[in-house]
Amino acid sequence: MKKTGILNVPLNAAIAGLGHGHLVVVADCGLPIPDGVPAVDLALVKGIPSFAQVLAALLEDIEVEGALMAEEAGGTGIEQLLVSAGLTPETVSHEEFKALLPSVRLIVRTGEATPFANVILRSGVTF
Repeated sequence: MKKTGILNVPLNAAIAGLGHGHLVVVADCGLPIPDGVPAVDLALVKGIPSFAQVLAALLEDIEVEGALMAEEAGGTGIEQLLVSAGLTPETVSHEEFKALLPSVRLIVRTGEATPFANVILRSGVTF
């Protein structure tokens, strides 16, 4: 049995397959997931697990070199979470954000019910 970190088997498999520059979305429960994009749905009920909980767990397992969020997320606390995690997020409109979804490597759906609580993380390297 794995001793630490993420225990969800599909999420672990997806994380293990990430390479430099791959995009990973941490999504609220309302973000539309395009057909054909790999997704791991962690949502149980509204609010569980939270965006903050899932982001923290992912940042423990993934090297991240950049982040992108919707301008509309300003004032929701999402930017503050990212900054406190050491990230400086770029911003685009929510429509531009959604247009990027077909090109991402993985979407992780949370139970978060805060509007625009979504971020695209760009995978980095550890060397």
